[in-house]
Amino acid sequence: MNETKGLSVAAALMELVPPGVRQGAWATGSDAPEKTEVKVGFIPLTDCASVVIAAAKGFDRKYGIQLVPCKEPSWASVRDKTLSGVLDAAHVLYGLVLGVNLGIGGPKQDMAVLMTLNRNGQGISLARHLLQKGVKDGPSLARLIKAEPREYTFAHTFPTGTHAMWLYYWLASHGIDPLTEIRTITVAPPDMVENARIGNMDGFCVGEPWNARGILDQVSFSVASSQDVWTDHPEKVLGTTAEFVRRHPNTTRAMMMAMLEAARYIDDPGNRSEVARLIATEPYVNSPLGAIEGRFLGRYEDGLGRQWDDPHALRFYDDGKVPFPYLSDAMWFMTQHKRWGLLKAHPDYLAVARQINQIELYRQAATQIRTPLPESDLRASTLMDGAVWDGGDPARYADSFSIQAT
Repeated sequence: MNETKGLSVAAALMELVPPGVRQGAWATGSDAPEKTEVKVGFIPLTDCASVVIAAAKGFDRKYGIQLVPCKEPSWASVRDKTLSGVLDAAHVLYGLVLGVNLGIGGPKQDMAVLMTLNRNGQGISLARHLLQKGVKDGPSLARLIKAEPREYTFAHTFPTGTHAMWLYYWLASHGIDPLTEIRTITVAPPDMVENARIGNMDGFCVGEPWNARGILDQVSFSVASSQDVWTDHPEKVLGTTAEFVRRHPNTTRAMMMAMLEAARYIDDPGNRSEVARLIATEPYVNSPLGAIEGRFLGRYEDGLGRQWDDPHALRFYDDGKVPFPYLSDAMWFMTQHKRWGLLKAHPDYLAVARQINQIELYRQAATQIRTPLPESDLRASTLMDGAVWDGGDPARYADSFSIQAT
């Protein structure tokens, strides 16, 4: 300890960094992390990999912090512990962060999206009892619901979350009104398969490995992946409160750099199997490797005999295309919140996105570790029904759908 007397905090932290990785780390005393132990919540899902790898591979210590992954039972727990400060940040549903900021899906509080953690890799599954009614896809499900009306029950993981939005969009694209023709319930991801097993639902939307686990357990079959709904869609984000960013900007930037390095590591094909084996273990996803590895490597099956390699499977980095917090991505979720009546009026979509998405801080982190940056803060996509989303006129887009809340 005597050797560090008189050094700046940043210089002292640098003495803890292994030789060979100091270039690009903290350069001046003002860059020192304000908080060095950072508790990051996660749900046991395959796409928690960035949190796990950032800590397990020491990318956090490279930037003078220690990430403590904290396994949580539900998205409500992630929300509550992040808002109360028990967690500093979290692997969290994009729509959950936006909803809290807008005062829906939880107590209203200013929030921050630091980066996108992954694209793609979620799924929509149907319970196997529907096979007896001839249901194997969206059109046949729509025919059954209209021919034999009853209380069909579908589950998602959080009311404002991504899975609710993928489920609603998929159903509506097949002519099924998710607000009037079915009943929806909220189920935590690890409980999804068991609830389907005991007959509590006819279908569900959840992240992996729980769609694959439903197939493995012969409880359900897959009818769509989330990338079928929107190819290369944003999914989980690294989220926190605006207050945490305000009080700990250097810690926040260090956390982002660690996560970016983890994302780059995960997307190296040579590392994928190793990562799958690690996250399958009890401290993390706690699921058989067979339920994780296939879809993590892009190898899909639907439980009805079809197998394929998905070119748009789960991605974490993709040469920097994944983690950038596009303003248009945040705006899209708000348009769907308005579409389904969660928002009663149009917000100022662009202003809210600019407030929440920490683009300037992201640019600093990405530049520090040479992660490529896009030319624009907006991007364009075509969804499964042919609708084009580019962020240009969000209110008109939100009002354009034939099936929506009245």
